[in-house]
Amino acid sequence: MHISITDDLKKRFHAACALRGLKMSQVVVEMIEQWLKANEAQLSRELKGRETVVN
Repeated sequence: MHISITDDLKKRFHAACALRGLKMSQVVVEMIEQWLKANEAQLSRELKGRETVVN
């Protein structure tokens, strides 16, 4: 996965992770998992709605 963020944001994120002894990738994976957990029910409903329209 590749994302585009400003150099300043990357430096701040790197510093915050380093202060906590974490790798940036660990934190990104955790954030993605949290986002999916919070949004999967809604995403599932949206996909079901699209299937109904297509069929």
